[in-house]
Order: sequence, then structure tokens, then C-alpha cells
Amino acid sequence: MSDVTPSKPLIDQSQQPELFGHPTGLYTLFFAEMWERFSYYGMRALLLLFMGYGDKDANAVYGAYTALVYMTPFFGGMIADKLLGARTTVVIGALLMAAGHLLMMFEQQFWFFTALGFLIAGNGFFKPNISTMVGQLYPEGSPKRDGGFTIF
Repeated sequence: MSDVTPSKPLIDQSQQPELFGHPTGLYTLFFAEMWERFSYYGMRALLLLFMGYGDKDANAVYGAYTALVYMTPFFGGMIADKLLGARTTVVIGALLMAAGHLLMMFEQQFWFFTALGFLIAGNGFFKPNISTMVGQLYPEGSPKRDGGFTIF
């Protein structure tokens, strides 16, 4: 038996506007997640091309970036659960990722690695908690919930 408590809905479902049978917030969360995935896969594609390092160093940076992007959501989820809540943590993550992309415009190595750090931390805050928010859009036991995650 699990000791995990079900997440509380974000708002009262009886007053929630719908679009195509799902809460309108689902579509906002979908586009936010799409932006995050575009950011991640875009960075993976461009990272090796524009670093200007040899293969060995470029692959080391690329590997570290990828590993940390997959590791940090564990901590982002804990921070949201224990301290900030999913919504605040998603906003912080989005702001960190936006700052990381802005810092990419500077060509100095310091700013490059600072930008990567912001992208990694932002992803860690964002990724686990936006999925939690999707689940909170639906009442417990809703038959639409699985469909909502499929759309998401």
C-alpha cells in the first residue's frame, strides 16, 4: 500500500471552462511543455555544432548536459513537494530556462556554461511539476484524465 496522497485539484472543476471536453488549462500546459521540449531537443541538436570544441570535449559537455537534464527533475520534484508547490516551481523553471536561452547570446565561455546551468536547473524545476499540474486539472477518478495525459 502506498503512502502517497492524491494531488489536490488546482481549481474547482465544476467552474472550470472546457475546450473539446477537457479543461482549458490543459492546452496552456501542453504548449508550455512543447516549448520546453523544443528547448531541450534544440539545444541537443545545436550544442555540438556551435561549441567550437574538438569531438572529445564537445561530447563531454554534451554528455554532462544530457545527464544533468535527466537527473535534476528528481530534485525539482522534491523542492515542489516539500517547499514551493508545483505551480511556483514550474514558473521558476520556465524563467530559468528563458534566462539560459538569453545568456546563450553571449559568446564568452563563462556565459555559455552559466546558460547551460540555467537550462539544466530550469528543466529540473519545470519537467516533473508540469505533469503534476495536468493531473490536478481533473477530479479524482475522472475518466477524462487519461485522455488529458494523452493530449499532453
